[in-house]
Amino acid sequence: MLDAIDSFILHLATERGLSTNYQLLVRRVLEALASWLKQDRQVETADAVTQQHLGDYLARRKKDGIAASSARVELVAVKIFFRWLAARGKRVGDPAEAILPPRLEKHLPGTMNEGDARKLVESITGNDPLDRRDRAILELFYASGLRLSELIGARLENLSLEEGWIRVTGKGAKTRLCPVGGAAKEAIEAYLQHARPSLVKRKKTQSHLFLSQLGGSLTRERVWQIVKKRAQLAGLGDHVHPHLLRHSFATHLLNNGADLRVIQEMLGHADIATTQIYTHVDQKRLKQVHRQFHPRA
Repeated sequence: MLDAIDSFILHLATERGLSTNYQLLVRRVLEALASWLKQDRQVETADAVTQQHLGDYLARRKKDGIAASSARVELVAVKIFFRWLAARGKRVGDPAEAILPPRLEKHLPGTMNEGDARKLVESITGNDPLDRRDRAILELFYASGLRLSELIGARLENLSLEEGWIRVTGKGAKTRLCPVGGAAKEAIEAYLQHARPSLVKRKKTQSHLFLSQLGGSLTRERVWQIVKKRAQLAGLGDHVHPHLLRHSFATHLLNNGADLRVIQEMLGHADIATTQIYTHVDQKRLKQVHRQFHPRA
């Protein structure tokens, strides 16, 4: 079977032109399968492998604790290998053809409750330039549901506090308008008037909305550190991160009656299915809606 694997990897390299990293991944998967077949099933040739063998191996991998996403990747490697063997006449039939990929687990995003979100943003009360900057960052994250990359890339020319909007560029270089709520507007105004001017450095500063102490744009790591630090100082532990604020933004809108399509637009999701993950409202909310709207509740 190892000879067959070598021939298949050569095919991926020369005829398919796939990357070295992908070749190494496929080789690792197939050699692990070959080793298991030899030790546990005394099968050493590819033409002797059955669907039952492959099913048993995948079950073994699941028992070992492999994630469903990783199992799917491994199954793809196994499928294209045996499909290639069958197409080249190196064995009769494809034992992997009927095997279905495992279902991916749906991990619900974590959120903060509304009280903790308010506690976080209102915990910064100082007038130091960095205090004002950090307050504005947290308020904008929570008010607009921005991605981390969108907040870092936010620029002055795309901000209209008078109209309450900020234009950001998200995934796929798509731009959208995001609302800036009243509390965020006040925090950003205070930052622009009393903090940002002191952070400006002639040679380093461009038009980024949020600046570092050195006058340049903030890095992803630095914003992550800011959110973590401010959450810890507010007594909220170390589980708070920028994307948690985005999740909280969407969940709190939904819990308070916002339309899912509107939330999709504000988040910049291309597919409504991505936004539907936020429909995990709690049982209390579900019961409340049922009592309010069902005719026989």
